[in-house]
Amino acid sequence: MLDIHDLHTYYGDSHVLQGVTIHVGNGAVVAVAGRNGAGKTTLCRSLVGLTPARDGRVVFDGRDITRLAPHRIAGAGISLVPQGRRIFSSLTVRENLAIAARPSSVAAAWTVDEIFSFFPRLAERREHRGDQLSGGEQQVLAIARALAANPRLIVMDEPTEGLAPALIAAVATLIRRLQSEGTSILLVEQNAAFAVKVADHVYVMSNGTIVHASDPAALWANEEIKTRFLGVPQTAR
Repeated sequence: MLDIHDLHTYYGDSHVLQGVTIHVGNGAVVAVAGRNGAGKTTLCRSLVGLTPARDGRVVFDGRDITRLAPHRIAGAGISLVPQGRRIFSSLTVRENLAIAARPSSVAAAWTVDEIFSFFPRLAERREHRGDQLSGGEQQVLAIARALAANPRLIVMDEPTEGLAPALIAAVATLIRRLQSEGTSILLVEQNAAFAVKVADHVYVMSNGTIVHASDPAALWANEEIKTRFLGVPQTAR
């Protein structure tokens, strides 16, 4: 579904992504874990055209999208849940969802009513403006807005950031449901414990490069990688 090959992205003269290669299979959940400043958000922005890569390729479903404008990448079937929520604060919850909504012919399409059914708190707040929501509610709205576009691939940048444990569990349930329906997910997470619970494959990023790739169990068993690159305390022996 998604092939990222030798991606290099710069901010001015600052070389942020330094040859990143990642593969996301059709219907797979692939996580990219790493500390703050590792380059994870830049990876997300490069994938959706907000910070175009200078070198390398991004191929989505067999199509090279490396140089496409963001709206064309979205139209191709990729949705982004951005870090920092980025909702429209002056619009209501319903309006935020309505402007992102795209029709889908599949039976499992995410309509606004279906989103409200899955996230009942958003249903309760449907006529509230974005700036009247709590931080956790805004994060849930950012996720829901990505669903409304009925994408084939969702890029989630720190989706559990600022969420209470109950909402983190709801995000995990959502990811499993999306996968069961055939949606591919690239999950970018500082919360490594969450990432290994929901992902089929995990990459670890540090200083703009991939330093480890494995299945979740192998990563969690690797104390050196967890401690050095993810900040996870070493297990007592």
